[in-house]
Amino acid sequence: MSIDKGLKSRSALSRHRNVLSRDERIGVMKNEERWSEDRSPIGLPKIAHRKAVAGGGGGKKAGEEEKK
Repeated sequence: MSIDKGLKSRSALSRHRNVLSRDERIGVMKNEERWSEDRSPIGLPKIAHRKAVAGGGGGKKAGEEEKK
């Protein structure tokens, strides 16, 4: 059974994806200067796409000392 269109999240396409499209992989390789225009877009290497961790909370701020 499929999900009704009204129940889908609007931010479904903006969430983190582990798999990059061919265009996105070529773009990453161009930024890293690993892509040449004479190369075939078939058989591209895998590109690590890690989700950035936001927050953390356990770190000290500047000027604070640990209390004992």
